[in-house]
Amino acid sequence: MIDPYESALDAIPGAHPYPRTSRYHDAEIGVHRLPDGTEVRYTKRRLLPPLSEAAGETAPHTVSSGERPDHLGQRYFGDPGQWWQIADANPVLDPHELTAEPGRTIDIPLPGGFHG
Repeated sequence: MIDPYESALDAIPGAHPYPRTSRYHDAEIGVHRLPDGTEVRYTKRRLLPPLSEAAGETAPHTVSSGERPDHLGQRYFGDPGQWWQIADANPVLDPHELTAEPGRTIDIPLPGGFHG
């Protein structure tokens, strides 16, 4: 019997269990060893530099009534699941804060904005 994709990855130290479209795809995977020797894999924290409109890394977007983060992901990246790229470019804890206030200007990251 062949193990499912997720199980097969668990056997590879440092393998990434996230798809290429995930914000965590390029994140480093850490391994914590418990006192009994059990290894627990985790995704290390992602620290991103601020982006700048002046440096050509972002473009402004004025939020319209009824917009949601997934709408913006579809509009700017062709995939509603890419809303996280916009959340990463703005100082918010909850992605719904991005569109909660019509008239607010948020940053849309341009290709090549975040560097490894």
